[in-house]
Amino acid sequence: MSRRNNQTNTIIKWVIIIGDFLVLNLLLLALQKYHPAVSSWIPAKKEVFWVVCNMAMILSQWKFCTIIHERIVSGGDILRRVITLNIVQIITAYLVMKAIDINLPVGWVLVHIGSIQIFTLIVVRLFERNIIKRIRQLGFNTRMVTFVGNDPELVALYERLSKNPTLGYRVKGFYADFGASAQNEESIEMALGKKRLGTLHQLMESIKRNEILDLGDELYVCLSRREREKIQILSHYCDKHVIRFYFVPLSVELLDIHLKRELLDDMELFTTHEILLDNPVNKAIKRIFDIVTSCIILLCFIPLFPFVALIIHIQSPGPIFFRQKRTGINGCDFVCYKFRSMHVNNEADTIQATENDPRKFPFGDFMRKCNIDEMPQFWNVLKGDMSIVGPRPHMLYHTDLYRQLINDYMVRHFVKPGITGWAQVTGFRGETKELWQMEERVKRDIWYMEHWSVWLDLRIIWMTFKTIFIHDEQAY
Repeated sequence: MSRRNNQTNTIIKWVIIIGDFLVLNLLLLALQKYHPAVSSWIPAKKEVFWVVCNMAMILSQWKFCTIIHERIVSGGDILRRVITLNIVQIITAYLVMKAIDINLPVGWVLVHIGSIQIFTLIVVRLFERNIIKRIRQLGFNTRMVTFVGNDPELVALYERLSKNPTLGYRVKGFYADFGASAQNEESIEMALGKKRLGTLHQLMESIKRNEILDLGDELYVCLSRREREKIQILSHYCDKHVIRFYFVPLSVELLDIHLKRELLDDMELFTTHEILLDNPVNKAIKRIFDIVTSCIILLCFIPLFPFVALIIHIQSPGPIFFRQKRTGINGCDFVCYKFRSMHVNNEADTIQATENDPRKFPFGDFMRKCNIDEMPQFWNVLKGDMSIVGPRPHMLYHTDLYRQLINDYMVRHFVKPGITGWAQVTGFRGETKELWQMEERVKRDIWYMEHWSVWLDLRIIWMTFKTIFIHDEQAY
């Protein structure tokens, strides 16, 4: 069988690595000519610096090389990899240069190189990723897959793999015994382009005869757990022939809930949600980040506070701050602080703000669009009621309402609420006119809880920061 298409993954990886070295050396060449500090060094020190930077890049690439050639990889993962690669390279180069000549002022030079290199490589990665997508659309750098079974779940899987041709998946066909399940045959053959390769019985007989089968690079098996022996035989065959094996549960065996695998000693258990922030280390990292960032932001904002308070008082007599009880971590209530952006009214605890809400005064409307009204919530962060990033806290009325309408609604309260969140930066900010909008917001909040990382928090903060300059249509 031929798997030459997949060998291009290695070629792509090395081409990108070579490109990274090209970027580094072009930067070094430019800095040696135009950087005021480097240009004054003697030639010998320039040569040593050049060699050390390239050696540091080799060590960084060994651990944090590119991942954009992988088929299922997010933009956030690529960004994290680029930043980590550059930070490790700069730190390594600095330590080596100081070991060689402790008096040589290389610190700021390396910071300048790293800053320019991070920006350049991010732009280059976007360009490289688009090229890879184009290559896969043309039918190169593909992975061939085969399905085993006759369950409708295979149709759903096929649609997911084929819906985005830039992932580079191609289906060879499927093996299945229909019999009493013949009603599935037509739908499966239509979905897979009538690529039936044989029956399950024929496949098992071929394996027993030690025949070499062309199953491609990945095998997806969708059989009942009662056919354990056949599943094990297929798994062992894949192991022997370097084929990736995947087991797909039958649709009738699905529980319609998301389960995460956990281990209790050597016993395998499953839980509905994996809360990464339950880990004490992760919790400590997030809390330290919250405290440091909140202190910096509040200190920077203090000089503007009198002006904001004065304008609020002029345009709408009443308290400067808006205080409201909201639902926090573990479903406990807390008092959330905001700059008041509406005239004092009796509907604040039950009715959301709308686009042309008559309760808003002009400066309040401006504050809401630019997120200025949220600034006092950094005090909530310092107190420990909130985090900078997390599910947005809702008024108690909405908690009581939606917990009855949405099954997973209260799951979002396993972590601290945030000033901004994944749902807000992915299009689900502001008023929820229909139930499906709140359902999508809850899904994104739960996704954030299960995929939390420092990099994800930084990405959300950056996407939120951009809304100050690029108006979010949902901000009102």
